Amino acid sequence: MKIKTLLIANRGEIACRIARTARASGIAPVGVHSVADANALHVREIGQSVCIGGGPASESYLKTDAVIDAARSVGADAIHPGYGFLAENPDFARAVEAAGMTFMGPTPETLERFGDKASAKDAAVAAGVPVISGAEGARSDPTEIATEVRKMGLPVLLKAVGGGGGRGQRLVTDEATLTEDIEGALREAKSTFGSEGLLLERFLPEARHVEVQIAGDGKGHVVHLFERDCTLQRRHQKVIEEAPAWGLPRTLLDEIAHDAVRLGETLDYRGLGTVEFLVAGDEYFFLEVNPRIQVEHPVTEAITGLDLVALHLRIAEGAGLGLVQDDLKINGHAVEARLYAEDPAMHFAPSTGTLTTLSLPSGLRIDSGVEEGDAVTPYYDPMIAKLIVHASDRETALARLATALDHVAVEGVETNRSFLSALARDPDFEKMQVHTRWIDGRIDALTQPVPPARPALWKSAAATLFVAAGRQDAAAEPWANRDTFTGWRLGLGGDALEAGQRVTLTGADGVSEELRVGPVKPGHRYTVLAEDGAAITLSAREIAPGRWRFGEGDAVFVIDARLHAGVIEMDTPEGRLVFHPAAPLDFAGADAVADRAVASPLTGMIVEVKVTEGQSVSEGDIVAVMESMKLEISIRAAAAGIATNITVSNGDMVDRGQVIAEILPFEE
Repeated sequence: MKIKTLLIANRGEIACRIARTARASGIAPVGVHSVADANALHVREIGQSVCIGGGPASESYLKTDAVIDAARSVGADAIHPGYGFLAENPDFARAVEAAGMTFMGPTPETLERFGDKASAKDAAVAAGVPVISGAEGARSDPTEIATEVRKMGLPVLLKAVGGGGGRGQRLVTDEATLTEDIEGALREAKSTFGSEGLLLERFLPEARHVEVQIAGDGKGHVVHLFERDCTLQRRHQKVIEEAPAWGLPRTLLDEIAHDAVRLGETLDYRGLGTVEFLVAGDEYFFLEVNPRIQVEHPVTEAITGLDLVALHLRIAEGAGLGLVQDDLKINGHAVEARLYAEDPAMHFAPSTGTLTTLSLPSGLRIDSGVEEGDAVTPYYDPMIAKLIVHASDRETALARLATALDHVAVEGVETNRSFLSALARDPDFEKMQVHTRWIDGRIDALTQPVPPARPALWKSAAATLFVAAGRQDAAAEPWANRDTFTGWRLGLGGDALEAGQRVTLTGADGVSEELRVGPVKPGHRYTVLAEDGAAITLSAREIAPGRWRFGEGDAVFVIDARLHAGVIEMDTPEGRLVFHPAAPLDFAGADAVADRAVASPLTGMIVEVKVTEGQSVSEGDIVAVMESMKLEISIRAAAAGIATNITVSNGDMVDRGQVIAEILPFEE
């Protein structure tokens, strides 16, 4: 059956990516969107899209009936669920087939088998694939779970039977927090995955995460497309993925791949899937099956030369795989980094806002679901882009990834860019001397900002850039004030520099400095005086729109630069730098004052209020638990005292910075 119209039941970068291959295959793609996504990139790029409900995913992307109705309304032959949302929902797969359309994924029976971690583990055992030891079956009674954990001995991993994508896992390491960990795991399992069942497994402290990409035609023919290494994780969430798995014996990897294929063959696997394993020394253990396309599929495409979405479409049309195992070869090495709107300084809490600046480097594959000017909302995963590098060897791939990350600039939200850059350059990662918990033990070092090697030069260049651009734009006197940035004004002193312009610039490191830009000299030269009295003389000239030539002494730099959305952005040899200009008085300091107002750190929903009016709390006590962009976050008291003026209840939506309670000091 030839697919003519394909409904893509997803959003963001995966919806855009599926649409591109569908269109290249002669298939008309149609999208769906929520009210919050009405102007999203996937809507603009696909070209035709149907609104299926409100902003929260539960009111739109997770509504089976709405998606089916949308597909019917456009005459779709098939539905591709992408990843997340309804991709692993067997009831949705049945509904698609009952409506006479093709579901681009495994059969509903396979989804049921692999969607439940307990059932998936049973399938692995039946296929003779090694599994991690632990308590038998799923548990939902807190007392029973606590008893079993104590029998097993800490550490123990609690895993939601319906979990996936790194979510639904809690590591219990301390008896003192056992009750809290169990309650949190059960609550997350129910609210996120619809089931309170938990698996209890022995924890492997220093394992690598290796997953095998498989593809099956649904008739017993299954092949593997080699493996990916996803060891770099933060709290079970993948951060950087690569293919192949470097540093492990090929004989071991071939054995793992063979087991993955055998598991797929036992269920006549149809479509794309990933079989995940933990590798400890020369042992490996089945972890789970993700019966769908993966976020990290581009690295597999890079080393195999295949378009996995095109292969998926071929399988769905009943044309089979069109290849056998011997047709597949590994070509070079690929690595992918996930750029997220999240704040490392706030324990990687999601960051919402409008992307006032979004500059991504060229020369590599970038899969993104947003563009400059788009908004990151609290409703969905905060991914900005995936940066994928393919090279002849791993060393070159990592070096190119690190350089690419240096040339990313994002304003309007916080990002994990610097964190990813630090990982790409870390010597332990370069040697692959890492494990799945390695990041968590080095998080402070990895999130320290790395300043540019010559900060004074680039701050001076930023100030000069603005003045030079102003001179070119000015209709009259070159030192006329510009209204574009209110922070720039004429100096009133008598010497040359005092007669220049003054500005306070703030860099990505948060450090602010007032600079003075002296009058122009012959040859487009300017003198910039720093707060410490150091002076730098630069030449600056725009040689093409957005292209500037800077000179300092004998050194010449030709860079891309722009004045945009209230910031100065420069793509320098050290990376893409952004500076915020402002009036000097805006940064007048003041002593920090302890704030007893408990405010929401971001936009989201209050899951549970943990305190009552008049209750005594200690510093660090949890006041409320909130959920935002699929993360559960504890809001804690910054000081000890009496809880009062509690303004929220369970289920309330709150904005970032909204005060939800106050902590009054104890009476003396």
